[in-house]
Amino acid sequence: MSDNRPSEWEYRSLRPPREPTQKEARDPIEELNELGAEGWELVETIEYTGGGTKYLLLKRPADAGERPRDDG
Repeated sequence: MSDNRPSEWEYRSLRPPREPTQKEARDPIEELNELGAEGWELVETIEYTGGGTKYLLLKRPADAGERPRDDG
């Protein structure tokens, strides 16, 4: 049985964009879709004590950034 999981990962964090009041986060769907197209997968959130998301953590196989993109 072969294990096709990558042996190395690269990680990235995304801060949810804030509205002008700095109290409410704007929906990061556009940024997440762009990152998903680049092979990134959301794996965890880091939240402020008392609530609110501080960071979104994403990962992809370490060699994913080296693959040529098929734009056509």
